[in-house]
Amino acid sequence: MKRARLRWNGDAALRGTRAGAIRGLRLAAEYVLERSRARVPIEEATLERSGVATVDEQSMTAAVSYDTPYAVAQHERLDYHHDAGRTAKYLEGPMAEEAGNVGEIIAAQVRRSLRG
Repeated sequence: MKRARLRWNGDAALRGTRAGAIRGLRLAAEYVLERSRARVPIEEATLERSGVATVDEQSMTAAVSYDTPYAVAQHERLDYHHDAGRTAKYLEGPMAEEAGNVGEIIAAQVRRSLRG
């Protein structure tokens, strides 16, 4: 009977996994922001330029937001008319459509961090 010895360095594995997940969240949020910017209604591009992707490392959450007084109205009002390719729901649409890719981006970074 052969015996094997395994040394599990759980603390290092968890640190690496967490770092990979945070990196994945950041890349995924930037990905969604890029997709969203392609749809943001454009008049003077102020709304488009106000878009940011952020990550809260404590809670391990990512956010994509736009910061203009009219960002919510432009997002929610389906009766507004926009240039071709520009739409309401410019954030909600990409978030839903890219959910699979977002998960893959995060998973790839976690896998990468576990390789060392």
